[in-house]
Amino acid sequence: MAATLDWQIIACPKCHSDMELRGETAVCTGEDCHTQFPTTEGVPILVREDNSIFDTQQFLRKEDTFFRSIPKWREWISHNIPDVSLNVNAEKNARKLLDLLKNRPGKARVLVVGGGVIGAGLGDALHDANIEWVETDVSWGPQTQIICDAHDLPFHDGSFDAVIVQAVLEHVVDPLRCVNEIYRVLKDDGVVYADTPFIQQVHGRQYDFTRFTRLGHRRLFRHFEEIDSGISCGPGVALAWSLRYFLLSFFSSQRMRGIVSFGSRISFFWLKYFDYYLARKKQALDAASAFFFLGRKSPIILSDRELLSDYQGGF
Repeated sequence: MAATLDWQIIACPKCHSDMELRGETAVCTGEDCHTQFPTTEGVPILVREDNSIFDTQQFLRKEDTFFRSIPKWREWISHNIPDVSLNVNAEKNARKLLDLLKNRPGKARVLVVGGGVIGAGLGDALHDANIEWVETDVSWGPQTQIICDAHDLPFHDGSFDAVIVQAVLEHVVDPLRCVNEIYRVLKDDGVVYADTPFIQQVHGRQYDFTRFTRLGHRRLFRHFEEIDSGISCGPGVALAWSLRYFLLSFFSSQRMRGIVSFGSRISFFWLKYFDYYLARKKQALDAASAFFFLGRKSPIILSDRELLSDYQGGF
């Protein structure tokens, strides 16, 4: 995959100087840096180890990070039974993002943070020939082009027309730093599309840290002008998750937890379909499972007074 990468936009995650690919090693050209980063199977591992919970050797050894390896038969079952999750606005948001990019001159460049697997609603978008996709993650996945940490994105300032960050910011230790990095690598009129949970139980083991209300999510992106925002996963998903995890709380053995997980998905998946109706209701904002935000980079910072006046829940 490295052959398809534009190394002109890639920067050292430590000092933001240019990088050169020398054989199987990516080398920082900064006068006072010269940090070297390995590549493996054509994928650069651009992790700043002095500012990350990850280390390069984890990825060279193909150790599990966020995604845990499971047997093929369990993977098949998981993909062939109903899920309790449903992002009711993902496809609409993807279309809106593509429409925003169509008006830009030349080929738009989009960064996907946490893009090791295809995000909700992006299946068709990733085939758009008018967009250059750069897919990064801190986990090996079928889509991973670059392994990097969102706290130190290995790209030059103003490199991207858009950044997509779906189901990621709950898994980083410092969400604000990651959003600041997204702001940095976006062009002056660049667009961000974020999707982040509010009411969801732990789903990333030790790599799961934070949740956001709608206003908390909006404040995280206070350096962006809002284009659209709302519920991505509604109260139906929140209830289904809660019932599933309630039952899982009774068991510690992996065998029993697997059985309960299977049974709860079969039993409660139908609750998510209420969200097609509830996601349109402002009072449901207080009980949603996750929120999306679509915004444009702006020099104007949203004040906390303005933030509070934007409450739209039911209380």
